[in-house]
Amino acid sequence: MILTVTPNPSLDRTYEVPALDRGEVVRATGERVDPGGKGVNVSRAVAAAGVKTVAVLPLGGAPGALVAQLLDDQGIEAAPVPVSGQTRSNIAVAEPDGTLTKINAPGPELSDAERELLLATVGERSRGADWIACCGSLPRGLKPSWYAELVARAHAAGARIALDTSGPALLAALAERPDVVKPNVEELAEAVGRPLATVGDAVAAAEELRKAGAHAVLASLGADGQLLVDASGTYFASAPVAAVRSNVGAGDSSLAGFLVAGGSGPRALASAVAHGAAAVQLPGSAMPSPADLAPDAVTVTSEVPLSRVLTEPAT
Repeated sequence: MILTVTPNPSLDRTYEVPALDRGEVVRATGERVDPGGKGVNVSRAVAAAGVKTVAVLPLGGAPGALVAQLLDDQGIEAAPVPVSGQTRSNIAVAEPDGTLTKINAPGPELSDAERELLLATVGERSRGADWIACCGSLPRGLKPSWYAELVARAHAAGARIALDTSGPALLAALAERPDVVKPNVEELAEAVGRPLATVGDAVAAAEELRKAGAHAVLASLGADGQLLVDASGTYFASAPVAAVRSNVGAGDSSLAGFLVAGGSGPRALASAVAHGAAAVQLPGSAMPSPADLAPDAVTVTSEVPLSRVLTEPAT
């Protein structure tokens, strides 16, 4: 079982449009409404892979009730923590060329009592979990050290932690030695405080995160592929993508693929890349099913192309 923790979940509406023209009436050609938030997306991808998952998340108001209903409709067990504020609603606008415009609301502010209840719920529901995936931004009311506290408590209970966050929350949590962290290239550059122009730059940055405390670093390099840096070595994987339809949730799908394949080593990296490549070819934040995956198209190597210039360098 994989338990996910989403401190700042959302109700996600995605609209597909012919073009996004500011100041004009734009008629959508497609629409999706999904339960959102990085941990929620991981649960959705894990469930699509046929693995049991429980989603812990604070929910409030009508949007929160709809998120709970949508999760139930997808066969995902939710462990909601009631909060007084309303769950945020996010909007994404997808254009045919793959351009995605996102408007993310800040979300509710959690009280001290709600913060403690969220931690307690994670502790209660984590019994028997193979992994706890802690994902996304922190809502107002939670300090950057909140993830660090969660990692410490989880490790004390014998659980393995996968952490997908950024900024001060990521840096604070490294001291508690999460089992795997999953930054994208921009988050990786932010964490080390310098631009990343090549695959080799990204490898060096990932090694710094390991020295700071992470046992393993699973880093997304966008169209160039993904890196895994752990105690056994450094691995690079990539897969062809015919056309990008939406990258919403693609990184979350990758993390799910990594965890359902065991959460370590080249085999798990290949699964992560297969899931991410499938996700970007689906509409909105749809998560891939096994039928969408093309594992044979994934290439994994320990001969990392260090000099390759990144398609989208991180500045």
